[in-house]
Amino acid sequence: MIIGSTKEDLSQEKRVSLTPEAAKNIIGLGLKICIEKNYASHIGIADKEYENVGVEIKNSSLDVLKQCNLLVKVNCPLDEEIDYLKEDITLIGMLNPSKNKNKLNQLTKKKINVFSLELLPRITRAQSMDVLSSQSNLAGYRSVIDSIYEFEKAIPMMMTAAGTVPAAKILVIGAGVAGLQAIATAKRLGAIVSATDVRSASKEQVESLGGKFLTVDQKEDMETSGGYAKELSEEYKKKQAEMMRDALKKNDIVICTALIPGKPAPRILNEELVKLMKPGSIIYDLATEQGGNSAFSEVGKINNINGVKIIGVKNLMNRLPLTASNLYAKNLFSFIRNLYSREKKVFNINLEDEIISKTLIKEV
Repeated sequence: MIIGSTKEDLSQEKRVSLTPEAAKNIIGLGLKICIEKNYASHIGIADKEYENVGVEIKNSSLDVLKQCNLLVKVNCPLDEEIDYLKEDITLIGMLNPSKNKNKLNQLTKKKINVFSLELLPRITRAQSMDVLSSQSNLAGYRSVIDSIYEFEKAIPMMMTAAGTVPAAKILVIGAGVAGLQAIATAKRLGAIVSATDVRSASKEQVESLGGKFLTVDQKEDMETSGGYAKELSEEYKKKQAEMMRDALKKNDIVICTALIPGKPAPRILNEELVKLMKPGSIIYDLATEQGGNSAFSEVGKINNINGVKIIGVKNLMNRLPLTASNLYAKNLFSFIRNLYSREKKVFNINLEDEIISKTLIKEV
């Protein structure tokens, strides 16, 4: 059985699905791997490094697609790749079903087994495959670094002969994986950090990292059985806005990370709330590509509203492509190890396995 991987559209995506380390581990399962020439040269990994662990280098993406039984990608395949994919092969990637409905239906009609890793269940056995967590961790870290760069002021409190420089105040909206990493990074850099989340269970996690938890009193459970946030009621939104009015006047940087799986990002900061912030403040919206948590955020743009910079994020992982690829490749290896039957030497579509059944795309 042969696993193949082709380049992504480098104008949009710098990550790769396979690193030499992950390829070596996959080959250790008894599988073969082929990739196209100069597969990861743009992030500093030469073809020779792959060849040294037993990967076969093909001259073109078409050569890979013709030979492989399983194709691994970061994003959904390009249209020309879909045309060349054989029936009954398997495709694994972060395929964004809500955005790529037509492509995925086209793939399933070709009898291709399609697995989208964003759909992994939140169970212990799937933790090593959790692409959302691995990539969100990096996003949370990078959001703080980028925000501080744009803030153009010192972050920690400094005692100097000329006087004291007060610590910057950072508010993190959403205490999922990205939010928690943002809190931890901001604290390490000396900021005063607060955070808010609709899930009351996140309070302990925020406080364990040294952040102050801001909450809205409510009786309703705002967490799904899968551990994600629910959509908010109108009553909750009003209470949340009141809390934000007070918090935004005090904070220098706001990092937005709130997402609802399969739905547009909740709009938490409206125009009025944004304008409450002091000139020179920063709003960094990690949710921009899903609609945005903040008013005035646009994908790939920095908008200045009354002296407040609203940063709309685009392809954030392209700023950390090597680290992001290493983590993603490890996630993929764990998924492939679970999917592949070494005894039967086949990719076993066992629908009794929750990991398999939840990630398999049947029809979008």
